[in-house]
Amino acid sequence: MHVLIVHAHPEPQSFNAALTAAAVAAIEAAGHTAEVSDLFAEGFDPVAGRHDFTTCADPERFHYQREQEHAARHGGFSAEIVREQERVRRADLLVLQFPLWWGSPPAILKGWCERVLAYGFAYVDGRRFDTGLFKGRRAVFSVTTGGTPERFSPEGVYGPIGTVLYPVERLFLQYMGYEVMEPFVAYAAPRVTPEDRAAYLAAWQARLVEALASAPAAPPLEDALASVGAAAWARSG
Repeated sequence: MHVLIVHAHPEPQSFNAALTAAAVAAIEAAGHTAEVSDLFAEGFDPVAGRHDFTTCADPERFHYQREQEHAARHGGFSAEIVREQERVRRADLLVLQFPLWWGSPPAILKGWCERVLAYGFAYVDGRRFDTGLFKGRRAVFSVTTGGTPERFSPEGVYGPIGTVLYPVERLFLQYMGYEVMEPFVAYAAPRVTPEDRAAYLAAWQARLVEALASAPAAPPLEDALASVGAAAWARSG
């Protein structure tokens, strides 16, 4: 099995970095392979624009989804996006590793989703959710919070963690057809003891090893795209 970890934290000594390192170690020790897309370290640009493309569908009016479709059909994505799409293409399991900032992932991860998971590559008309192009693949996100479990409880001030993370689960991952595993949450990571952080790391490693042991190999993405056919492209306008 091959795992892609999309790591979205700027500090190499952060607990998010520790979780990513622990994940890589566990994956490789179990006989699988891991790849890390370290968005901050690699200088990933989260801002979408014409610089995303080497082709141009309409020089007069910039319509982002139309340009994505055109690029997908004509090999016109920028080198940065091609690199990330190839990483996604190779992955049997996709892991999003991020801190919860203002109730959502950091902007750099949102930008990664917008630019990399492009129309024509990650989704097309008529192929979303249960019929999504990534059906048969798994995804999970690992999250750190500043708040305690009590604050993310049904009675807490932030509300249930599942509600907070629902957009990531439903509209990032399930939208494309991924089977989304229960998120791993390291609550109050800056506040807990070193022993608690060590327990988080061990639990995260165990979760990944168990998931990989039971996961089927991902079907080739090209097969899903080929099944779409010309009619789906025509419907896209």
